[in-house]
Amino acid sequence: QVQLVESGGGLVQVGDSLRLSCAASGRTFSIYALGWFRQAPGKEREFVAAVSRSGDSTYYADSVKGRFTISRDNAKNTVYLHMNSLKLEDTAVYYCAARPVSDTYFSRNYYLQSTYGSWGQGTQVTVSS
Repeated sequence: QVQLVESGGGLVQVGDSLRLSCAASGRTFSIYALGWFRQAPGKEREFVAAVSRSGDSTYYADSVKGRFTISRDNAKNTVYLHMNSLKLEDTAVYYCAARPVSDTYFSRNYYLQSTYGSWGQGTQVTVSS
C-alpha cells in the first residue's frame, strides 16, 4: 500500500480559494487512482473528487462541480484538490485515498470509500463568514 499525507488545509473566508495537496510515498504512484473525501462535523464522510490512474478521467460530487478541480503530478507523487468559491458547507476534514485500479473499473465505483485501501490522516478546512 501507499502512504498518504495531506496538507494545505486552513481557515479561509467564504469565496476564497485553497489548494490541498496529498503526497504519496513509494515508487508506484502512477498505478493508483486517487480520491478526495470529506467529513463535516456530525456527518458521514462523503465523496468529493477522484482522478483515474492515467489522469485522463476526473469525477466530482455535484456539490463541488465547477468549483473544485482534482489533478495529479506523477513526477511529484502528489494529488491536488484546487478549491475555489468556497462555501460554509465546505467546512470539513478532507482525506485523500488511493487504490490500484484500471481506469475502466475505476469509472464504475470511484465514489465508494470501501474500495480504497490507503488513506491519509486528513487536513482540516474551515470556511468562515
